[in-house]
Amino acid sequence: MKLNTPRWWYVRDSNHARMTRTALKPLGWLWAGVTARRIARAAPADPGCAVVSVGNLTVGGSGKTPVAREILRLLRAAGVQAQGLSRGYGGRLEGPIRVDPAMHTAADVGDEPLMLAQGSPVWIARDRVAGARAAVAGGAQALVLDDGHQNPALKKTVSLIVVDGETRGDEWPFGDGSVFPSGPMREPLKAGLARADAVVVMLPTDVDAADPELLAVFGALPVFVARLTPEGPPPSGPQVGFAGIAKPWKVERSLKAAGCDLAEFVPFPDHAAYSAENMRFLTDRAAVYDAGLVTTEKDWVRLTPDQRARVVAWPVVARFQDQAAFTAFLNDRIQSAR
Repeated sequence: MKLNTPRWWYVRDSNHARMTRTALKPLGWLWAGVTARRIARAAPADPGCAVVSVGNLTVGGSGKTPVAREILRLLRAAGVQAQGLSRGYGGRLEGPIRVDPAMHTAADVGDEPLMLAQGSPVWIARDRVAGARAAVAGGAQALVLDDGHQNPALKKTVSLIVVDGETRGDEWPFGDGSVFPSGPMREPLKAGLARADAVVVMLPTDVDAADPELLAVFGALPVFVARLTPEGPPPSGPQVGFAGIAKPWKVERSLKAAGCDLAEFVPFPDHAAYSAENMRFLTDRAAVYDAGLVTTEKDWVRLTPDQRARVVAWPVVARFQDQAAFTAFLNDRIQSAR
């Protein structure tokens, strides 16, 4: 059974849930050790094209998939035959297989690859090397690797880390720095940053600038600011919102900031598969307020066609604050690797 993301993971003060954190520390040390050993022992394969890895240091909620989609768009707009490559988390197919949005469902290939495939060719493969070779055979000149920072199978041209820039109140993207399950980290911060070439800080739409204290964490690494920008306004009238992502409270906050008349918001676990019972509950809540139902694009692709008919998707896209600077950085790294 999937569980909702603990809010205390993203609180910097380790006194929050102190006993739980302490009890889970040994598991975190084990997780970090296994990850470090796997990365150190790997012999990355060269797929024969540029590989842009888009990853994060936490277990989710940073915005890496929208960033991967934007990088695919930028590369393809520049004439590069860029294709996406994902593990296909949550899907039943092992791959390598090219995602077909007209044929595949999230249950087949995972929700994130299905999102990426709306605008670019995308492959899923449990075996990233086999997936990369299939993509190159299919004409890929560059691969955008979604969620690839802790996967050492491929030789990477550029390694990008996406970080949630929300630091207001008691929030901090790395929590107290503890590794899962004691905290949100996939590996220790220092180890993860040491393999990165640049950082993308994803700012909320209603925050003007990145927190200087957060920027200082990244030292000399180049930092690029991006935002999740709605492609349109939320639906009009009262709405019951819901989301099954790593940080569902961010969706609630964003809907309100965009002017949505949000009567209620219901969080679900990340990658939740919405059952008939879930939808009955949401429909009943909407009826109480005479409201519509609104969710994220990532959640909407996990719904059945019948469920989609009752729900409005509110899509957002990543946009870089200085697109020219980011594009120049990316092109320079790709060209220098040839």
